[in-house]
Amino acid sequence: MADCNKNCSSCGEECAERGEEASAGQSLLEAPHAKSNVKRIIGVVSGKGGVGKSLVTGLLAALYAKKGYSTAIMDADVTGPSIPKMFGISGRAVGNEDGILPAVTKTGIKLISVNLLLENPSDPVIWRGPVIAGVVKQFWTDVIWGDIDYMFIDMPPGTGDVPLTVFQSVPVDGLVIVASPQDLVTMIVGKAVTMAKMMNIPVLGVVENMSYVKCPHCEEKIYLYGDSHIDAYCVENDLELLGKVPIAPEIAKACDNGTIEDYPGDELLDVARIIAKAHD
Repeated sequence: MADCNKNCSSCGEECAERGEEASAGQSLLEAPHAKSNVKRIIGVVSGKGGVGKSLVTGLLAALYAKKGYSTAIMDADVTGPSIPKMFGISGRAVGNEDGILPAVTKTGIKLISVNLLLENPSDPVIWRGPVIAGVVKQFWTDVIWGDIDYMFIDMPPGTGDVPLTVFQSVPVDGLVIVASPQDLVTMIVGKAVTMAKMMNIPVLGVVENMSYVKCPHCEEKIYLYGDSHIDAYCVENDLELLGKVPIAPEIAKACDNGTIEDYPGDELLDVARIIAKAHD
């Protein structure tokens, strides 16, 4: 490019220069804000949209906060942000001369989302990929996170600009893949697993969302989409099945009311064990 300054870390464009830099083995990782100390970073991903990545992200963050960890969420789904509403956060983010301050939920979870930067949260984000990727990068470099034990990144669906930017710019320690029973598991999970391998990021396991409905009278599990194939797929591909989240009115109500932190379910308790085991 004619106006290239040779600084790939500040550019969202894909070009030969960037490819040569990456292929030469030079790290594209960005330094976090000087006042940030994030110990573990877990990305929550899927090969397609609509499977519940934001829900799983919110449940995981709430679970870790309840366990006493200093927890944060980076909402990297810029065009479809839902994390603030889930936690009852409104208004706009503020900052000072040092950087941007994340919002803080009632249980102390720190979070940043593009919805906290817009004048009207209902306004659509009609930006090109490089601009969106640049904003997500700033969530890492310009936000004053402080001391964080676990950060969860709610990724946008697919394998495009934003996931690539996060994986290249942020030192992600592992990925949780979200799938749903009505999807073709080999397609949804396979895309995410393949990208993780290409980026050398460990896959911690798979969470199946919308897995079943519990009968309110007898507690029997009803599988609305038929028998799930996620168990067999995980065994065949040497993946951990971390948990199954049901379709439950109380979960939907908690998300709508901004009280996801109050949801008492323990469907994702095994995730904490797996993540802890991976980082012993």
